[in-house]
Amino acid sequence: MLRSPIVVLRPYSGASPLGTTSKRTVASCGLFSAVFVRGVATSSQNVGIKALYTYFPSSYVSQTELEAYDGVSAGKYTIGLGQKNMAVCGEREDINSICLSAVQGLFDKFGTNPRDVGRIEVGTETVIDKSKSVKTTLMDLFAPSGNTSLEGIDTTNACYGGTSALFNSLQWAESSYYDGRDAIAVAADIAVYEKGAARPTGGAGAVSMLVGPNAPLVFEQGLRGSYFENAYDFYKPVLSSEYPLVDGPLSNDCYLRALDSSYQGYRDKFRKAFGREFSVQEDVDYALFHSPYTKLVQKSWGRLHYLDFLTHKDSKALAQSALHQYTSLSSEASYSNKELTKALQDETKQSYAAKVVPSLLLPSELGNSYCGSLYTGLQSLVDHVSKQPQKKKEQRVLLFSYGSGLAATMFSLKIQGDVSDIAQKADIVNRLKQRKPISPADFTTTLKRREETHTMAPFEPTSPVAGMFPGTFYLKQVDDKYRRHYARV
Repeated sequence: MLRSPIVVLRPYSGASPLGTTSKRTVASCGLFSAVFVRGVATSSQNVGIKALYTYFPSSYVSQTELEAYDGVSAGKYTIGLGQKNMAVCGEREDINSICLSAVQGLFDKFGTNPRDVGRIEVGTETVIDKSKSVKTTLMDLFAPSGNTSLEGIDTTNACYGGTSALFNSLQWAESSYYDGRDAIAVAADIAVYEKGAARPTGGAGAVSMLVGPNAPLVFEQGLRGSYFENAYDFYKPVLSSEYPLVDGPLSNDCYLRALDSSYQGYRDKFRKAFGREFSVQEDVDYALFHSPYTKLVQKSWGRLHYLDFLTHKDSKALAQSALHQYTSLSSEASYSNKELTKALQDETKQSYAAKVVPSLLLPSELGNSYCGSLYTGLQSLVDHVSKQPQKKKEQRVLLFSYGSGLAATMFSLKIQGDVSDIAQKADIVNRLKQRKPISPADFTTTLKRREETHTMAPFEPTSPVAGMFPGTFYLKQVDDKYRRHYARV
């Protein structure tokens, strides 16, 4: 005789725009996911990031030295772009190897058991194979455990792929397909540019995020604002080259237009959920942005304050604001208005230092890691928060993800638990100190070598592995059938 399973429905107790009084079930509001374990349905609560680990290469080039080498004015890259150093991947590292290193780091540092992972998805735009996903290469890490049942593949749209991989992982963990195991979302890229104005905005990094219930970093459900359009601000149509085609001014305008629209969508969702207007001044403890370079992040933070000002410009509290002189500007004109940008930077100087700068350690040291950029910021913030006295039970973090082409979303999470263990095990400050600088001349030679070997087969790298971090995966060989083989330092 078949017996019906017992269904235990538990109210969601995590961060929710519906408030803590909501008792609605998954069928009516989707605030938790039911998982059948031995015939009993349990709920997945406080779904978010349980651990994260950022891999970055052991070599970097100084932006100060690069300024002198390129013959540009002092401060053009360090002040104008807001960058300190740039991570450099040589011929031994590709997108597969840095993702292998990131996921293995999650296993090694956090004790994650490969058998306890039910999904892994990679967000990247660094393509070395038009068919085979990076995720399939990562399956080598699960083979020793015998775990071959992992959903997910790769997801691609410029720098947005990592966010899409994270969203898919979260939604799986909150769905009826969730089987009780955790998910891993990987956000990774190697950003390189041909010689010219864009080259200093390169970088590299790979972030692996363990996603599941009972997490200290919990995403606020229902609070997302997205914006998509068809734009050619940055794209890679030449498949034989790592280098993109870039329209810099258009890309900046696209970024800010997407920021405006995503923020408006987020505010609309917040207003419907809480019955009041959202304010970056009052409702945000920290803010993270996709960071091609940190100066754009600073401009973005000021931009959010400007949008809030436009909403409340007729209030008595803002009657004397110097920003009134800019209200006649169109949105497009305001993107490039230097006087407005300067006024916003001055007005938000303190809040920028307190709420945004804590997320910029890795973005300023590694450069742009495309899909990984936003999440190297999250890793940086976790390190910062772990060293601060906990003044509030929970802290809201606002995040803005952007990918050219274009795709963008603003969303939020709450820090609801102790993150000191994550910070200690990721150990980013000490690992940054262990890196070795290379000269701008060697950096240029390294990129030239990557150009020459990008599609080469057979190919066997000749650069030494001795200087790489212990445990790093590296490309050992590409055989005559373009099959790539890896080893570990």
